[in-house]
Amino acid sequence: MDAKRFTGPQAGSQKYDILTALSVAGLNGTAGFQTSMLRLVALVTARYNWSRDELTVGQREMARLWSVDERTVKREIKRLTAVDILMQIRPGVRGRVAAYRLNVAEIHRLSQPVWERVGPDYSDRMARQTPRKTSETVVRVDFSTGPKTDAPVPTGEAAPWARILGRLEKLEPGLFRHWFSCLAYTKIDAGVLILRAPSQFLAQYVKTHHMRLLLGTAQLEILDLRRVEIQT
Repeated sequence: MDAKRFTGPQAGSQKYDILTALSVAGLNGTAGFQTSMLRLVALVTARYNWSRDELTVGQREMARLWSVDERTVKREIKRLTAVDILMQIRPGVRGRVAAYRLNVAEIHRLSQPVWERVGPDYSDRMARQTPRKTSETVVRVDFSTGPKTDAPVPTGEAAPWARILGRLEKLEPGLFRHWFSCLAYTKIDAGVLILRAPSQFLAQYVKTHHMRLLLGTAQLEILDLRRVEIQT
């Protein structure tokens, strides 16, 4: 599924629709799930950065907002990521706050059975907004002069790269198809993940436009990672 972006003239109503979906899903769940959804709705309403499509809030600030201790915050975030309602896109390392993204597709799936309880207009609107699987319509241009990079990723030393690719595919399916899936693992050396691209164009494009996402996602799997290099 392609990621949903909350931009444009209808962005305001779409944000309210997502908050409504979280609310009604919580109200129709267990007591523990209700609490989780109430906390998430408060957090998203107060602190979600819709323009960047991410949530970057420290645990101390979450604890203050929720009137709980930081241990409870850790458990709650772990619970929300375990059920894929939140997806971590950057780790909290070296004094940096972790970043998360709402998984709109999962929120739609989870709340769909209770849309009609809000009203038929809401149900119809949400059905139109639901991210759908799309067919590949982009013509792939092969810029490479070297070996193909779409071979199966080996296990062993390269296993973290396979997990990184899995995270990227879930976070940004479109970017994964057109850019990240073309990268091949070379090695990890002294905190540097070295990848190989089939062309200079692709390597430069990822460096310029998508390196922040690539590095943040890679650091979730390789904790001591300092940077990513893309060679051709």
